[in-house]
Amino acid sequence: MIANSQGRLQDRRPLSIIDIGSNSIRLVVYEGIARSPTVLFNEKMLAGLGRGIVSTGRLDPDAVKRAVDEFRRFRALSDQAGAQELYVIATAAAREAENGPDFIHRAEEILGTKIRVLSGREEAHYSALGVISGFHPANGIAGDLGGGSLELVDVDGEHIGDGITLPLGGLRLQDMAKGSPVEAAKIAKRELARAKLLKGGEGRVFYCVGGTWRNLARLHMNAIGYPLSVMHHYEFGVESSAAFLRQVARGEIDKIKGIERISKSRRALLPYGAVVLQEIIAVMKPSKIVVSALGVREGFLYSLLPPEERGADPLISAAEELAVLRARSVAHAHELAKWTGESLAAFNIDETEDEARYREAACLLADIGWRAHPEYRGMQSLNIIAHASFIGVDHPGRAFIALANLFRHEGVFDDSVAPEMRTLATPRYLERARLLGALLRVVYLLSASMPGVIPKLRWQPQPNGGLALVIPASHAGLDGERPTGRLAQLARVTGRSLELVVGS
Repeated sequence: MIANSQGRLQDRRPLSIIDIGSNSIRLVVYEGIARSPTVLFNEKMLAGLGRGIVSTGRLDPDAVKRAVDEFRRFRALSDQAGAQELYVIATAAAREAENGPDFIHRAEEILGTKIRVLSGREEAHYSALGVISGFHPANGIAGDLGGGSLELVDVDGEHIGDGITLPLGGLRLQDMAKGSPVEAAKIAKRELARAKLLKGGEGRVFYCVGGTWRNLARLHMNAIGYPLSVMHHYEFGVESSAAFLRQVARGEIDKIKGIERISKSRRALLPYGAVVLQEIIAVMKPSKIVVSALGVREGFLYSLLPPEERGADPLISAAEELAVLRARSVAHAHELAKWTGESLAAFNIDETEDEARYREAACLLADIGWRAHPEYRGMQSLNIIAHASFIGVDHPGRAFIALANLFRHEGVFDDSVAPEMRTLATPRYLERARLLGALLRVVYLLSASMPGVIPKLRWQPQPNGGLALVIPASHAGLDGERPTGRLAQLARVTGRSLELVVGS
């Protein structure tokens, strides 16, 4: 049975969501309802339902035919993937077009389920929930740019504030401006003047949601040679990206490095996405621009979670799940997290809230590479962590977690490995990763990667101002040359006098 397939969590009931947008239609099959959802299958088509709606008031007839044909495939794929529920949501084009109700009726007959046509307010609400679910915590203005509309909404932790829907989706703006980015800028400026909530975002984060902005961010990554191809939590500097946005807004994209990696069907809308983002920056004056890979669809999924599960840390949830799937012992991973926290306290080393979260995640993930060849465990662990679909972590934090696991396997003093990850980590994160890696290298040699002994290890102050790592007498046989040598490495990292002793 699919539910018992190896490599899958056993307590999950797969479900599908079909998102009918003005430009794209996407089927996503999720492993189940979870704080950090995992995608089993994902397919989209760029139908362009909203193309020409400004002048005709109707969904594009060719797009309707293609979409209706594709719905049969989406239904079959959902069934094939073992989805036990199918939810279908539709946004701006379907709710506004004259022939929208007929299209929805035909789609419902094929898909065999009721389609929820979201109002502008509902679309903004679910978009906000998507951002809330993806950041720990979110604080700023979320903007979801679709093909037909732009939803803006204030988010602060779990609180959703004011919101507004504007007719500034990429396809609609292209139509209204008759293909002129200059005219599009005028329209965007006029419409955004109605978004009074933007003023309340000054100095806070602007979260970009939607395919056009994600592709704009992808092009920016390519242009600057960014070392990590992970879209979620990618940050634009407001000033550093200004010249790039001006160039794209003028439609001068053909010579930008990496433009060939953006699909041709997406390129035409990039200038309109850049124009809208420029006008938002001018009005809002955000501290930075951050890309969210989560939007309406993920917000809808988040709304299905039991209330008591919504407050869980998405990064820790995902790390725990990966430990279940790949580590030798999840109990051992949790022991590592607790012991390393106690060790930092014994060394009088403080942590911020995020540093503590990232350390816990690194410990939960510390054994995910154990099945690899010993020479490659470090790099395999780093690559899995660097490119995993984690949420609730920024890119420097992701680099910290990945490097800590690299150091745990490869040693802490080789500065030639993983230069790309080092450029993403702050100097403080790099040193914390080195320290955590050194701690893990000691304790793995005393635990044999199995639970039970780590809670019995303790740090004891010494008269010389140093610390002794005390092994209980009941486990005296664990003492030896290799753990003593690893402790000497930890001493070099911390600048402390450390010794290994057997307790009485």
